[in-house]
Amino acid sequence: METLTRSTQHPINNTDFLPLQGTDYIEFYVGNAKQAAHFYKTAFGFQSLAYAGPETGVKNKVSYVIRQNKLTFVLTTPLRADHEISTHVHKHGDGVKVLALRVDDATDAWEQTTKRGAKSYMKPTEMSDEFGKAVVSGICTYGETVHLFIERKDYNGPFLPGFRKWETPYYNPAETGLQYVDHCVGNVGWNQMNKWVQFYEDVMGFRNILSFDDNDISTEYSALMSKVMSNGNGYVKFPINEPAEGKKKSQVEEYLDFYDGEGVQHVALATNNIVETVTALRSRGVDFLTVPGSYYEDLLSRVGKIDEDLKPLQELGILVDRDDEGYLLQIFTKPVEDRPTLFFEIIQRKGAKSFGKGNFKALFEAIEREQEARGNL
Repeated sequence: METLTRSTQHPINNTDFLPLQGTDYIEFYVGNAKQAAHFYKTAFGFQSLAYAGPETGVKNKVSYVIRQNKLTFVLTTPLRADHEISTHVHKHGDGVKVLALRVDDATDAWEQTTKRGAKSYMKPTEMSDEFGKAVVSGICTYGETVHLFIERKDYNGPFLPGFRKWETPYYNPAETGLQYVDHCVGNVGWNQMNKWVQFYEDVMGFRNILSFDDNDISTEYSALMSKVMSNGNGYVKFPINEPAEGKKKSQVEEYLDFYDGEGVQHVALATNNIVETVTALRSRGVDFLTVPGSYYEDLLSRVGKIDEDLKPLQELGILVDRDDEGYLLQIFTKPVEDRPTLFFEIIQRKGAKSFGKGNFKALFEAIEREQEARGNL
């Protein structure tokens, strides 16, 4: 059953022992970082920012950093087969490795979380170059996903020490209006959701602000359960999904099979004008899930008055939902790789703090149609 707590409506937590300033960057381990960077620039409108590799003294991997407004992606590839990143890519395919969080004190963040039971991924490490210094630390979470804590208040370089400014001789494609990370969703195994909910509560001081059970998120064939975790100031939100019993294989089960373990299912990217953003993304070849035209027949009676014209929303396949504080518009890409794993959500919030419960049935039926086409339902 859906539950919305007061922390969503009043997210300030004055006793927050892990104050987060937001998502610093998301790092993807990929098979070919140069090509992946080109894809995200061309298709999604990111711009070249920074580079690290053999030319900068990093001998065993390369990383391309791209940015659009407050969104920063890092695409990293190993240079040799015996590198641990090679093992990760071989097992999981391209996927999210690091959800990096901006903090004022990376040492304190590591100490606070590890003393509460987190497994250390990286002890506090100071890095420096001619642009200043930064401190990075990290902890392990579900699957092989990690959180890095990034302290950069004393750093003025293009990205982090060890990276150099990356400028490309060809024209950078125009941006598409993507602004920042709204939330990141993790898929975990059977009966693992509550374990990781407790991890975020106990280790990181997050709150469970929203819960969905299999009555909320189900179709004729499949179901899943989800709980949304938010930090004290509401800047960082991590929904956690697990499978639920159904007649056929759920989208979470398909993900777990093809990712070969737990991991980040999708990243929600915020925009201030979803019609313009999705129009631009579609024109660049980004594929989106589609819902039947019947979804729009009684849309306004379900969600009430909205500012947008209905026709472009229907033409683009954008979904709308309302909560007590406003409404939101959202749409989901198809998986961005050949494995049916990682995808993106494009979201515009017009006051709403929720996650589109009213769209779940239409959305998951659309996902099931794609699963059936792949033979995985």
